[in-house]
Amino acid sequence: MFSHNIEDFGAEQGREKRALTAGAAPSELDAAIESAPENPRTVLLLQGLMGPLFRRLGQELIRSGHKVYKVNFNGGDRLFWRLPGGIDFRDSLEDWPDALRSIIRERQITDVVLFGDCRTHHMAATKVCRELNVPVHVFEEGYVRPDWVTLELDGVNGHSRLPRDPEWYRKTAAALPAVPEHKQVASSFRRRALEGLVYNFADVLTRWHYPHWSNHRPWHPLIEGIGWVRKLARGKGRRQRSAAVVERLLGSDTPYFLFPLQLASDAQIRLHSPFASMTDAVMMVLRSFAENAPEGTRLLVKEHPLDNGVVDWRQEVWSMASLLGIADRVDYMSFGDIVPVAERAKGVVVINSTSGTLALDMDVPVIALGQAIYDIPDITFQDGLDRFWTEATPPDRGTFNAFRRVLVERCLIPGGFFSEEALDKVVRHAVARFEGKGLLPE
Repeated sequence: MFSHNIEDFGAEQGREKRALTAGAAPSELDAAIESAPENPRTVLLLQGLMGPLFRRLGQELIRSGHKVYKVNFNGGDRLFWRLPGGIDFRDSLEDWPDALRSIIRERQITDVVLFGDCRTHHMAATKVCRELNVPVHVFEEGYVRPDWVTLELDGVNGHSRLPRDPEWYRKTAAALPAVPEHKQVASSFRRRALEGLVYNFADVLTRWHYPHWSNHRPWHPLIEGIGWVRKLARGKGRRQRSAAVVERLLGSDTPYFLFPLQLASDAQIRLHSPFASMTDAVMMVLRSFAENAPEGTRLLVKEHPLDNGVVDWRQEVWSMASLLGIADRVDYMSFGDIVPVAERAKGVVVINSTSGTLALDMDVPVIALGQAIYDIPDITFQDGLDRFWTEATPPDRGTFNAFRRVLVERCLIPGGFFSEEALDKVVRHAVARFEGKGLLPE
């Protein structure tokens, strides 16, 4: 029914675990035995973030006494896995649900883990898992930034089962202990970019082996690569222009609103917002600003730091603003830290970006135009974009703190993806959360 390659799991899993504990002192081995889970699981990993996250997670799960399999959909997945239990899925999307059912039944899978629940193969997988009563654990970028990662059962963002009732958060948080001390972790944009390039390169070179694979992103990896090259080549001039814009805004008393763009490929736009594309969202925000924002206020549009440069958003924003007659009131920021400009803003307009919680944590008014987990009365502005420009109000501090405390308890873990320290922390906490334990001490 489907093509796959899988090594002899029993023998290889044993060798993997022996390798992980080889050379350990007797006391270390005793500790490993004592910490073995009471209820060992058989875990199936689907697609992860581009990079070593799922390999590191697989190693930690094996070390903790669980069995682990991993489905590789393309050469990038396979390159970053390189552990026993790898399964190459090479057939079509139509074949995938039956293939997954067979994998789950034949290998007695108890849990499925994936990154991003809106990818096409992951949406199909989630339906199969519900049918078979197999829990799905979903990784995503953290709801709260920085240094937090989302790991939520069943779904994230628009698929989250968390309620939108502020009173529920206040009552639930009141019964929880204080969050343990949380330390920042290093993160490297260079590392993230390089891992993405390596992943895409491996994907392109192995398309012959995965003939039915279709990337969930809207562009071919080569097109994205060209976009990144163009963006990097123009980087110096764009940084200088952005720095000048920020210096002018922060050095004056001119009131401004902030609109952080999201990635055009983001499923949150396509599936959890009323917009067909980021272009539609930009036009709506600019038109509303032109028609309703007070004279003398400005709008700062900030490019997403991981935008691939395929679309020249600076030119797009300028063209739309010119059409609406507000080009002289709109600024564009290609590079730079969002924190200083968010902190000074009169309000922040988002669709469902994590920039929203960043601004809310600084008591800056926020309106969410899509399905955002934090779009809750008493936290975000609820009376529409046209009124936001003149009536924006900051969040209720107590409600937002309660909301954040519940998120940490239910679906956030410390760590990150783009440094060794960050990965070490996130996989330790992920396995602890997976095993039903609380936050580990730093």
